[in-house]
Amino acid sequence: MTKEIAPIAKNEFVTVTFEDLTHDGAGVAKIDGFPLFVPQALPGETAKIKVIKIKKGYGFGRLIEIIEPSQHRIEPICPIYKQCGGCQLQHMSYEGQLSAKHKQVTDVLTRIGHIENVTVHPVIGMNDPWRYRNKAQVPVGEREGGLVAGFYQQRSHEIINMESCDIQHEQNDFVVQKVKSICEKYGVRAYDEKKHRGTLRHIMARYGQVTKEAMIVLITKTADIPQRKKIIKEIVESIPNVKSIVQTVNTKRTNVIFGDDTSVLWGNEYIYDYIGNIKFAISARSFFQVNPEQTKVLYNKALEYAELTGEETVIDAYCGIGTISLFLAQKAKQVYGVEIVPEAIEDANRNAQLNDISNAEFAVGKAEEVIPAWYEQGIHADVMVVDPPRKGCDEELLKTIIDMKPKRVVYVSCNPATLARDLRVLEAEGYETKEVQPVDMFPHTGHVECVVLIELK
Repeated sequence: MTKEIAPIAKNEFVTVTFEDLTHDGAGVAKIDGFPLFVPQALPGETAKIKVIKIKKGYGFGRLIEIIEPSQHRIEPICPIYKQCGGCQLQHMSYEGQLSAKHKQVTDVLTRIGHIENVTVHPVIGMNDPWRYRNKAQVPVGEREGGLVAGFYQQRSHEIINMESCDIQHEQNDFVVQKVKSICEKYGVRAYDEKKHRGTLRHIMARYGQVTKEAMIVLITKTADIPQRKKIIKEIVESIPNVKSIVQTVNTKRTNVIFGDDTSVLWGNEYIYDYIGNIKFAISARSFFQVNPEQTKVLYNKALEYAELTGEETVIDAYCGIGTISLFLAQKAKQVYGVEIVPEAIEDANRNAQLNDISNAEFAVGKAEEVIPAWYEQGIHADVMVVDPPRKGCDEELLKTIIDMKPKRVVYVSCNPATLARDLRVLEAEGYETKEVQPVDMFPHTGHVECVVLIELK
């Protein structure tokens, strides 16, 4: 469909009924088959909208007036919800969110994966879907001479000052506000991205939900922080359980948060936390799941699907800091993990030592290169676990799985669309998708994770 034959025009007002949600939480309505995406709208609602953009084959609208609300529409509890881009679904009941995420998974499996008649279990949600995030990364700016810290307004670089965030752990809220006020007291200036000057770019807080340990990371443009010793002393005195204060210097004009140089200003390089009974050392740069409670649910399901008896060799193809590998090592004969990021493999080895796990071995490299080399050395996987980034599995890795023919593949996915695409490839080569368990790792956002059991026919 081209722009010329779109059935509506920019700035036109229309009344529509929404039938679906996009993966980022916008309502989907269709006019003569032409889809319109409208933030804050919910399936089943009839509303008046204004068309704000027409692209080739789809358009965007703004909600003007809800004529018939959804039964799942609720008042968001966050006062800045409509400005902030952190959550997309606070205006939907939690029950409605879980139902919408289940539909999203089943729809893409059918549409993209051509997989029907597979059991997609109800989404496992949280008993209390608030205050679950153990890490905050908050940009810092200036307004009327004072420092502000908060998230960016949707589709802008305007910082919305935020005293508290309902999906962040309270400790991280406390830390960000306290560090901001201490830096302000000692005259630290915020980084100005337009003028590329100033000092403090971001404040990052990490919190061990089991150990209660706190880490603070100051992301600065300059290596020098004015009154640094006084700032550190006051942070240590006023924040309980702080175990680590780290600085990372980022001198570039970039949206990337971390710089190349990271150093410990005070305390330890790591804080510790647990997922289940496995202990993890977490550095400033470590990738560690932000919702440990639901991560445990996710990994327990992966462990269940792996059906380990103690005799199996398992390969974990995107092992990160060894989170899933170490879970599996408790029940497997031997686990091999591979990951492209060298620092993550250092963390994985450290975490194996920390837990006295000797049957997990880790290698740096691309999975699609390392695994065939292992295969040639006689390492053959009974079970393959993949937990790829949002773009899904590398094509070469899928070929490697097909060549190696493990009995079972456990696929942990953070993107149902690329999951469905990859399952279609495996199904065409003799694998069968047995069951899918979605898990709500990020309540009030559009994201949903899945664990999938795939077996060789």
